[in-house]
Order: sequence, then structure tokens, then C-alpha cells
Amino acid sequence: MSVESISPLAKILPYSLIVGQKQLKLALELAYIAPRIGGVLLSGQRGTGKSTAVRAFTQMMYGKLPVTLPINATEDRVVGGWQIDKLMQSELKPQPGLLTDADGSLLYIDEVNLLDDHIVNIILDVTSTGILEVQRDGQDKQLPVSFTLVGTMNPEEGGLRPQLLDRFGLMVSVTAEANEDERVKILQTVLEFDGAVTELKSGKSSSYINDALEEDQKRKDVLQTAKDKFSSVKIPENIARNCVKLAAAVKAEGNRGDYTIALAARAYAALEDVEEVTNEHVATVVQMALQHRHPEGLQNSQMLWNEKYQQIVRDILDLEGD
Repeated sequence: MSVESISPLAKILPYSLIVGQKQLKLALELAYIAPRIGGVLLSGQRGTGKSTAVRAFTQMMYGKLPVTLPINATEDRVVGGWQIDKLMQSELKPQPGLLTDADGSLLYIDEVNLLDDHIVNIILDVTSTGILEVQRDGQDKQLPVSFTLVGTMNPEEGGLRPQLLDRFGLMVSVTAEANEDERVKILQTVLEFDGAVTELKSGKSSSYINDALEEDQKRKDVLQTAKDKFSSVKIPENIARNCVKLAAAVKAEGNRGDYTIALAARAYAALEDVEEVTNEHVATVVQMALQHRHPEGLQNSQMLWNEKYQQIVRDILDLEGD
């Protein structure tokens, strides 16, 4: 789709105009490049730009808004059921669920910590297996489904159970920008974008939005190239060993932590267009992969990742201080 054809619809802030939020954007990009990562959890207070970034990313990659799962979603709405109007006429006609609607794009769950655990578990199962099993109300089928899962939560409103936290591949703590200059830049960007949207509504063209959408297209091409390259990126044995050491050192339970570090590091190497994963790639992604899996993080809604853990990373990867 050309930039010209979608610019009149550009009412969502383009991805390339988002100021800061490097970790958040990197997590979304890595999950796209390597779907087996299993989704991204964004934790932060209201007004920190979580939803804005997710919508901008989805608009850039898929040309539409994400499929959004409401907090009160029932299992029928999630996995699918029967069309009620047809059912009342004694006719069985399947009604696809939101997971099917999200196939090939992005499924967004705002305030995932307030969603019923059973529903979250179903979604995470589909994310990790790529298979939607429908075994209810006379239906028994398996459907291949693939989407990028992104959940957001406000830790002040309660957390997720450890078993569910662990199922999210990457986790980012999103905070409000504290730097005054950056906040001014954010404000100016939003104000300029609002003005550009007003121009579009009045029938005028907007070079500001068109330029941003062109940058989005360039980034989309980069991400698609990285996704195509992902499986060919090598992970040397010493790097794989370091992934295991890191997960063990922070006392992450099970094997999911080291696997996620390896996947994310590989995706990051593909994004940088190199042939082999290095310790620097691992260092970049390790916090996102482990901060919601270590004991202190599981006991604290803010997902602590302090200097102690940074030092563990430096020691194991033999890297100098930040």
C-alpha cells in the first residue's frame, strides 16, 4: 500500500514520530522478528505511552489497528462459538473469535492483569503453540493461528500470577519521561501531529505525516528483512552457555528464561544484520527476558532490575560497566 493511499487515514501517531521508549519499541520489534518469543508485556502507569506505541507499531506493520481484547471478554468471544442469530434459527454457523481475527497481525490486551486468568492462559497457549484448539459446544477443531501478543498493565492495579508472567517472553517497565527536554520534544511532536491531522481533515495534504509514513515504511522493510534472516543467524556454544548461566544466576525457574534470551538475542542480531550472536546482543535483551522471572521481580509489582542484576550480567558476559 502506498504512502499516498494511507496518509488520509493517518490518525494514529506514526511509529517513527514516537520520542524515546527505546526498550518498548525494541521489544515489539523483536517479538515480530521472532514470534516464538511468545509476546510482550508492558508494565507502567497510565499516560506513559504504552497504547500509543502499540497502535503505532501495528499501524506500521499491518496497516490497521490491533485486534483489541476487552477486559470482560468471554471464552466464546476469544476462541469462537456459534452465531447467536443463526443458532436461534436452529442453524449452526461458527462465529470466529478474536484470536482468529488477530491471525497474521497483533492481538492487544490492555490491562491484562485484570483479565480472567483462564482467558489469559488460553491466549498464552495459542501464542506459544501457534494452534487454536476449539473443543466446546459441539466443535472440535484445531486452527493454525499466528499473531504478535502484546499485553499492558498498571502494576498499581495488581499484578499477574507468576505462572502467567513467565509465559510472556519479554517484559518492559515503561516509565514517564523525566527529562524536561525530552518531555518538551514529546509535547511538540504531539502538537505538530495534531495540526497535521487537522490539515488532512480539511482536505489538505501533510508533508509532515507523509514523511513520517515513509520512514515507517523503511522501518517495516528493515524488520521484514530481519525476520527473513532470523533463522540463519548462528548462536555459538559459548553464547548459548551464557544464556543458561544468566538465567541460573538470577534464579529464574525452568528453561523458558534462557530460551527467551537466546531467541531475543538472535532476533536483535538479525535486526543489526549480522551473522552471529554476540555477548553484546545478549546484554541488550537480558533484562527484558529475565526481569519478570527472577524472585525479587515476581514478588514486586515494579519488576525490580537493579545494579545487582546488572553486575551479574557484566560478570557473566565479561563486559565493562555501562
